Amino acid sequence: MAIILDGKKLKEKILENLKIKIEGFEKKPLLTVILVGNDPASMLYVKNKKMTAENIGINSEIIRYPSSVLEDELLRKIHELNKDDNVSAILVQLPLPKHISKEKVISIISPQKDVDGFTPYNFGKLFSGDEPFVYPCTPTGILLLLDEYNIDLEGKHTVIVGRSNIVGKPLSQMMLNRNATVTICHSHTKNLPEITKTADILVSAAGKNIIEEKMLKPGCVVVDVGISKDSTGRIHGDVDFENVSKIASHITPVPGGVGPMTITALMLNTLALFENSKKCL
Repeated sequence: MAIILDGKKLKEKILENLKIKIEGFEKKPLLTVILVGNDPASMLYVKNKKMTAENIGINSEIIRYPSSVLEDELLRKIHELNKDDNVSAILVQLPLPKHISKEKVISIISPQKDVDGFTPYNFGKLFSGDEPFVYPCTPTGILLLLDEYNIDLEGKHTVIVGRSNIVGKPLSQMMLNRNATVTICHSHTKNLPEITKTADILVSAAGKNIIEEKMLKPGCVVVDVGISKDSTGRIHGDVDFENVSKIASHITPVPGGVGPMTITALMLNTLALFENSKKCL
């Protein structure tokens, strides 16, 4: 049976260390989250982020807007937060209503306060091989988890299923920076099982249950980023955990794997931006 990559356990370890560090600060970091509308999943995510931040000593505020808010009003608020020296990190919870341009909103967040690492500046720095202010949270969490279990990427063939700007694309570059050989697959990839069978490390971020035991070679490390509910309401990932765990060397559970590490990376990014802002004063 595979070794479980326990994100929940690692989250507790890292956050406890952060809490001890932040206790020594005279001024605390401030994470500001903008929430538009009342999507239940978004509201739950934001609640968890705020609770996690405050549990370790990071101040957190939620700025709420109805789904009818005008794009210009949202942009004005972000400009205001960019100029506020008390705000260490800004997060705009996605998705946004259709009448608001996600790209425009993200692009005007100050790179020095871009806690998600999604601004064109930070994204461009990442893909140019330079150092962004912070790296995107989910890829950061994945690498932290692999590091904790001493899984070396150098020379390994990593197959990533999914090409989103949130996971697939940034993770591919971050793994390349560690000398992995990376293949990205997506909805138009032909003969997906033939490719996944070559993976030393498989990361699936497709958002649907597609990875079966027959698609992998024995001893593969499996990272399941996907999360969804079946018809009975049960939460599951992209991977057939029960059967894949019989042949994989390591595997993340869903829930309890990548999810806790994403929010851990968010806290690490908030602290990094706060410390960088102090250096710039």
